[in-house]
Amino acid sequence: MNFVQSIGSALANNPAISSAFLTVMRYVFPALAFCVLFRCGKSLLTFRKQPEIWAWLNIGGETSLPVTHWENIIGRARACDIVVDLPTISRSHAVLTRYDDGSWTISDIGSRGGVQVDGQTVGIKAIDFEEPFTLGGVDFRLEKVTRDEQAEQESYRVKPGSKIKQGTTLFYLTVFQILAMLQMVLHVGATDVVSVLFGYSALIVLEWLIYLLFRAMRRTGYEVETIAFFLCTLGVSVLATADPGGMKKEIVAIIIGIFLFFCVGWSLRSLDRAKKVRYLAAALGIALLLFNLVFGTEKYGARNWIMIGPLSFQPSEIVKVCFVFVGASTMDRIVSKRNLVLFIVYSGFICGCLVLISDFGAALIFFAAFLVIAFLRSGNFAGLALICAGVGFAAAIAVKFRPYILRRFAAWGHVWEYATESGGYQQTRSMMCIASGGLFGLGPGNGWLKYVAASDTDLVFALISEEWGLLIGVMMIVAVVVLAVFVVRSVAVARSSFYTIGACAAVSIFMMQVVLNAFGTVDFLPLTGVTFPFVSNGGSSMMAAWALLGFIKAADTRQNASFAIRLPSRRKRKEADEDE
Repeated sequence: MNFVQSIGSALANNPAISSAFLTVMRYVFPALAFCVLFRCGKSLLTFRKQPEIWAWLNIGGETSLPVTHWENIIGRARACDIVVDLPTISRSHAVLTRYDDGSWTISDIGSRGGVQVDGQTVGIKAIDFEEPFTLGGVDFRLEKVTRDEQAEQESYRVKPGSKIKQGTTLFYLTVFQILAMLQMVLHVGATDVVSVLFGYSALIVLEWLIYLLFRAMRRTGYEVETIAFFLCTLGVSVLATADPGGMKKEIVAIIIGIFLFFCVGWSLRSLDRAKKVRYLAAALGIALLLFNLVFGTEKYGARNWIMIGPLSFQPSEIVKVCFVFVGASTMDRIVSKRNLVLFIVYSGFICGCLVLISDFGAALIFFAAFLVIAFLRSGNFAGLALICAGVGFAAAIAVKFRPYILRRFAAWGHVWEYATESGGYQQTRSMMCIASGGLFGLGPGNGWLKYVAASDTDLVFALISEEWGLLIGVMMIVAVVVLAVFVVRSVAVARSSFYTIGACAAVSIFMMQVVLNAFGTVDFLPLTGVTFPFVSNGGSSMMAAWALLGFIKAADTRQNASFAIRLPSRRKRKEADEDE
């Protein structure tokens, strides 16, 4: 820190050198940011999607089909995980489920022919390898995957870091952070230098400590975390510009967020544990919003803040994590209509509470996540269309009896007519500042938008675009898009529907926040007061973003990629080899 401060002082005393340094940095930052994102994106988006085979399902003693998930619907329909095209098999006949301890069960899901084990019709029954069971009069048997087959699978599966070294990518990000820290030291006053140095240095230490911890855990996948730290770096830069005094609180929020990230990953290491956590999460989400309804404080037109002395937080941010836990479910629960109905009721309660406290942006985010979860759980477009129609009708009634809702969005689409009023002041200034920043920006700390209210939260896309350039602003969006595409590629080979739904819901929340924040800033959409994940100033938002990242990490089934997936110990692998 003293070394960087000394360099900053030397540059400050030489205006010509300082000016040249700042000019060069305007072009260096986009190059480094592109390098980091390109390496992360290439590693995340080009891996070979190789499904894991957990067992073989022998049909009638002749054909053996691979079992590639922990929860598998067996049936005649093409949408089933294991398609058995025989007339006595129902379209959706049974669910074959694997548990954390390696045991299996077969359960009937309302089929015509039923499920028989040992000659008895059962609803759900544990089965062993080589134990026969019958579906619709057809004999089935579960067979083990041999050690040679496991070894062959592992040879096909991609191991992160084998081609694109994660440490090298993190090094490029560290260079980006050191140069950003040096540039901010030149800009801020003497009283804020220590805060700036602390913020960037703490971020660098955190990212390298976690990287080394993952290496010690034999985990080589670090692209998702690198993208998050890249966005956090921009968030720290926003604070260095707009509110250097809040740096310590933001770093504490990042540390708590990383702790929650590990907590989510730990809970997902065991599906039995995850199922228990989802009930606690459901109760916590309800309790937080009820508490908010009673004790909430209004800020910026929404009563979604809880004040505890000098501290404040938004319960709705933490409820996002609870909502994803509640929405995620295993296949044996998904096929039960009762579970889907309960989730719809829970979602209605959450969105209703958010409307009552006038947090319409959060309500829209939750509704979008609900649609994603409901589709993944039901696959019913007609049902979703009916739900959307019902929500639209409810919104029309709300506007009828609470016309102030409509007034909040009155300026949408023509903010220049309200350029000097509250309805369009922020967006018109944002668009002017984005234009003044151009592709490469005015330089960190040299913008004007920081003097406008909510520039470091709701308008953060414009603030970054003004000072760092539109290229960096677009890369912010691209970083989240990379996570979204990675999830879409990963869920096809995910082990459990719990991981699939959790990851898709989490990334849909990220994408909805990005769309509302960036497009709301430039008047493509109404300005709803939604934060940009990892970048906007706000401890609650930062903690929720890191916790949601845990669901995305758990969906990464590449070899040795995610800490949320248990690896067999060396002792057990040796024992398995000896048994073979």
